[in-house]
Amino acid sequence: MFETTIAGSLPKPSWLAEPEKLWAPWKLEGAELEQGKRDAALIWLKEQEDAGIDIVTEGEQFRIHFVHGFVEHVGGIDWQKKTKMGIRNNRYVVDVPTVTGPLTRKRPVHKAEAEFARAHTKHKLKFTLPGPMTICDTVADEHYGRRADMAMAFADLLNAEAKELEAAGCDVIQFDEPAFNAFTEEAVEWGIAALERAAAGLKCKTAVHICYGYGIKANIDWKATLGGEWRQYEAFFPSLNASRIDQVSLECANSRVPPDLMALLKDKTILVGVIDVATNEVETPEQVAATIATALKFVDPERLQPCTNCGLAPLPRNIAAEKLRALGAGADLARKRL
Repeated sequence: MFETTIAGSLPKPSWLAEPEKLWAPWKLEGAELEQGKRDAALIWLKEQEDAGIDIVTEGEQFRIHFVHGFVEHVGGIDWQKKTKMGIRNNRYVVDVPTVTGPLTRKRPVHKAEAEFARAHTKHKLKFTLPGPMTICDTVADEHYGRRADMAMAFADLLNAEAKELEAAGCDVIQFDEPAFNAFTEEAVEWGIAALERAAAGLKCKTAVHICYGYGIKANIDWKATLGGEWRQYEAFFPSLNASRIDQVSLECANSRVPPDLMALLKDKTILVGVIDVATNEVETPEQVAATIATALKFVDPERLQPCTNCGLAPLPRNIAAEKLRALGAGADLARKRL
């Protein structure tokens, strides 16, 4: 009961990339870089195990960016042709690579990383991939004409990748779709269908992570505009509950998401965010247990997995490790109380 897990990302050690900076470039090169990534993954696998995390990840130590880590290996994208584009419904504007031809997967992208993690933990293993809608919100399109069509093309590539990750021993494949909260109508119209296409045929557990973003200024400023209640989930949770996806990861701790919205996912395992990633303040086990108790008003105990709100990547390494320990201890406290 209350199997613990995390959303996915964890901070890079200071010798691998600049700390407390999201998507910082590598400090190492060549063989040293590859060894450094493996060393970092080992550190975080051990930290998660020691903290009592039941379903672990490699912490996304092998990639700089949660989307580009996959997309940079996809053909049909011109990385020299940058297009200025508003991301997450114009929350912030950046220069993005441009899709100029049919999308193709050049080779397996994350298989070796999953195999490495699988060889170094006996815990259940989760691997995270960007979801098709979120990828489409991170690249410009000069080929497909419709985001929905481009999303389906990306979904096919993700599906091939996910099947290889499953064969490598992953127990959970999670697709990250923060774009669902920015494009709620499109999520219902075609986003969930693209997500299901990415997960088609998988026998392992499938999950989708939908949060309000990393604890960075652009996301914090956006949250301040959303009013006293954040009800984005309400628009697409019913459709998501009717989908073939097994698990839904959502934000809860210190958020203005009405907890009763979790009742809309009555047929899913719910990864309840009990750790706030937008603050360096470390939760106490009591606070974690209290958030779990709130969720239990709307979620059956056997369907609840305590999780983090989002990735911990931008946090100081020691704070992230302490938050992992708080997650494990709080879940244990909640188990004893139940």
